[in-house]
Amino acid sequence: MKNKKETDVFQLWDEHRGKIRSRKGGWLIGKGVLCHGYDMMEDLVGKYSYFQVLILNATGRMVEKRVADWFEAIYICLSWPDPRIWCNRVGALGGTMRSSPVAATVAGILAGDSKAYGQKPLVEGLNFIQSALAEKKKGLSTRDIVAAECSRHGGKPQIMGYARPIAKGDERIVAMEKVAGDLGFPVGEHLELAYEIERVLAEEFDESMNINGYMSAFLSDQGFTPQEVYRICAILVASGVTACYIDAFERPPETFLPLRCEDMEYQGPPPREVPPREKS
Repeated sequence: MKNKKETDVFQLWDEHRGKIRSRKGGWLIGKGVLCHGYDMMEDLVGKYSYFQVLILNATGRMVEKRVADWFEAIYICLSWPDPRIWCNRVGALGGTMRSSPVAATVAGILAGDSKAYGQKPLVEGLNFIQSALAEKKKGLSTRDIVAAECSRHGGKPQIMGYARPIAKGDERIVAMEKVAGDLGFPVGEHLELAYEIERVLAEEFDESMNINGYMSAFLSDQGFTPQEVYRICAILVASGVTACYIDAFERPPETFLPLRCEDMEYQGPPPREVPPREKS
């Protein structure tokens, strides 16, 4: 005897049985290809940029070209051909093991889908700056916003979009500020608040904004949601991963970062004898 929930699921599956439905587009054989209401060959090819179509597919909206140009610039900023970076290291390992460039690049993209770096922290970054602006509009001061966020981490300034491991400052912000200025973007209310937060953190903790903070605030001012940015940036690290794949592929096989057992730093329990097995 099926319960109501099971019955509803089976009914839903039966409604979709043998059918593929799409609200986004499709190929009308002999007629054309549709993409979010556009005829791809007639309306898009040669008339809009690749990044405009990428954003269209991720959000359902056609953005103005300067927004797409800004995204193209940030893609360059956030994908470096340095094999020390974890997602790029995965690509290099693919190259040294002679996998295909597609397999290595996709594996590197998956490694970038991390809570610590890559695409996913952008969701937290946008959530923070958007909720922070909402709190400020309710009357909370910037200093109070910083204090409340720090209190969640034991008084430490662990705010997504601020501070940076290893390096001090962020050269990518300088580059993207120039891009935004050249494209004619003003400083919006989210970005202004982001700069105010940076000033408070600089005074109290000697910390500054990183590219996540800048990017999250800028894109919030352009009306993007956290999930939209996450989708647009799904393949953000691909270019650097591919470069590191090729670098390793062009060298002798299996020569990328080989290690001996003694190179490993073991931090577990000390060696111990295994007791003899008791006779039954």
